[in-house]
Amino acid sequence: MDILNGLNPAQRQAVEVIDGPVLILAGPGSGKTRVITHRVAYLVRICKVNPRRIMAVTFTNKAAREMETRLKQLVSTAVNQLTMGTFHAICARILRIDGKAAGIDPKFVIYDDDDQVALIKRAFEQLRLDPKEHNPAAVAGAISRAKSKMQSPAEYIRHNRSYFEEIVGRVYERYQQLLAESKALDFDDLLLKTVELFQKHPEVLTRYQERYLHVMVDEFQDTNLVQYELVKLISGKYRNICVVGDPDQSIYSWRSADLRNILSFEHDFPDAKVIYLEQNYRSTRTILETASNVISANQQRKPVKLWTENEQGERINIVETYTEQEEAQFVAREVEKLVSRGEFKAGDIAIMYRTNAQSRVLEETFIRYGMPYRLVAGTRFYERREVKDVIAYFRLVQNPQDSVSLLRIINVPGRGIGGQTVAKLQTWAKSLGVPPYDALQLLAESKKSGRLQHPFDNRSADALARFARIIDGAMEKSREVNLVELFDFLVESTGYKVYTLNDPDGAERWENVLELRTVAEQYRDLPPAEALTAFLEGVTLVSDVDGMEEGIDRVTLITLHQAKGLEFPVVFIVGMEEKLLPHIRSFDDRDQMEEERRLCYVGITRAKRRLYLVYAFRRSFMGSSNANARSRFLDDIPKHLTTQPDWSADGGKIMDSISTWSRVRVEEAETPVVAAVDLKAGDRVRHAVFGEGLVVSSKKTATDCEVTVAFEKGGLKRLLLSFAKLEKIG
Repeated sequence: MDILNGLNPAQRQAVEVIDGPVLILAGPGSGKTRVITHRVAYLVRICKVNPRRIMAVTFTNKAAREMETRLKQLVSTAVNQLTMGTFHAICARILRIDGKAAGIDPKFVIYDDDDQVALIKRAFEQLRLDPKEHNPAAVAGAISRAKSKMQSPAEYIRHNRSYFEEIVGRVYERYQQLLAESKALDFDDLLLKTVELFQKHPEVLTRYQERYLHVMVDEFQDTNLVQYELVKLISGKYRNICVVGDPDQSIYSWRSADLRNILSFEHDFPDAKVIYLEQNYRSTRTILETASNVISANQQRKPVKLWTENEQGERINIVETYTEQEEAQFVAREVEKLVSRGEFKAGDIAIMYRTNAQSRVLEETFIRYGMPYRLVAGTRFYERREVKDVIAYFRLVQNPQDSVSLLRIINVPGRGIGGQTVAKLQTWAKSLGVPPYDALQLLAESKKSGRLQHPFDNRSADALARFARIIDGAMEKSREVNLVELFDFLVESTGYKVYTLNDPDGAERWENVLELRTVAEQYRDLPPAEALTAFLEGVTLVSDVDGMEEGIDRVTLITLHQAKGLEFPVVFIVGMEEKLLPHIRSFDDRDQMEEERRLCYVGITRAKRRLYLVYAFRRSFMGSSNANARSRFLDDIPKHLTTQPDWSADGGKIMDSISTWSRVRVEEAETPVVAAVDLKAGDRVRHAVFGEGLVVSSKKTATDCEVTVAFEKGGLKRLLLSFAKLEKIG
């Protein structure tokens, strides 16, 4: 019974009620992960349920890893028999095993967002559509929304109401054909094809229904129609479905999340037991009261009355600045104060904002003053060019029909296969009725026999045949060696290692390739074919927050959407203005305005001890400078909970000070960097991060030298010379 020790009465009830449908409404910081893990442990250890008969679904790999770590302590090795992971990962596993019944090749590749847009662009070309007139990314979004509503291309075309929808319907139809030719599925297909498999092949569904006696779903408010249908199907026999969520934290409608799923759960399951987790273990009373006042104006919700035994805590800081530059300076100065006084570490602090574009001014300010930070979802690791290139080689080895990967790396490194040759290859392959890689193999054979007519000159034909031989050799190798050896073989035999190191930024790019090799190390001991599949699935299904390093002592810059599920002792929410938070797109839509309020609520409830809500009187945004009113959400916070610190006395004069971290580094230096490098306008310099650039201006201060540099890749940056480590070149 140690499983129940330490649980409050509501948590204990949520763990012990195991029969029939259960809806657990869990407020932020109420210990829902603890409840889910202890519920699984209760089923395994107390109720003696075979762990193979339990499915627990999460929304991020990070949440799945956290759950697995906790369960290892509770149920030991039994955790290895549980079916646990994200919707996409679980569906990928089902389709690998049983997808053949629905005509899905078990070696299918998974296309990410970039691959999807690339394939849609090819559909545009084949349909003779102009990408300047119809944005491929917008079309991709429309197709994704159609799939989340379980609409096939034919069904979507039947319901067309506008010219744009007519274009989407045509592209959707061709896009699905191209996916099939490539033996590929996109993220939405992983879910949709699994539901279709269950609906059209009841014998397959019956096996899964028999197996899973208990099904649990975390973050249920974020499910879409397909995901809800999926869990209803799997739990259809025993009806032991337990969903955990909070309607007040539903902020992903733009990803097709449907708030109605959790609001109507009791309608779909009239016998459902509803349990409220309302005790918050995270935040101070002041922060909770602030959050409750902000969210209470919403109509679409199931009220959760948050309370805590934590201290009252400090008042909420509401801060007005004049511009976004002054806003960033205030944040930097306040962060410096908190850290230099020893109240918090840099890693305790998060700065949150509504749109990615808001990070630019914050980044510039933090770079300028040498403050360490990490940007969540800048250029994500798996989106870097060299990483995607190497992954494309692996995907082609696993599935040579993957045309997106083939077209990405057929001339990377350069092999004399230009754009015209690639276009000829695609046209020729289409005329033969085969995928591009099959055409390459036919070409290689015809080079020996001379029996097949082709449209290529000798030079191009030789280059294409050489590429086919490289991939054939790698495919043969993949059956013989472990994944790490295959990795080394690929980067050497394709010439990718030499190609990368010869790049001006080659050292940094090669480090990224080696980091990918570190990921491959995790699969070294698996059988070759299984390792390749597991590796490719792992790197494709990773999300932004999954890649966050733990325990790094840096300030976190993150959007409000990405911050969900995280917590920090100190939170700054910047841009608390009308047209930004709430966003201007929500002004004419009540549902969207309620979601903006939920987004603000999510941000507030990430804070444990200190909260700053900051806005600017005037902001340059989307190409124009405007004066905006402060956010309506601020007006919902009672005055007795807030304070408005006057920081105008020092006017944000962070310009005259150096941050704690910078000052330490300057004091520890034996000789000032300023004296070692004398820079003037017109000098060329090199920076470890931004590359090469031209000095625009150089201005000495009492303690340092401020240099403005126009970098070829990084744009215009202002840096303090004492810690920028600029190298004078030329």
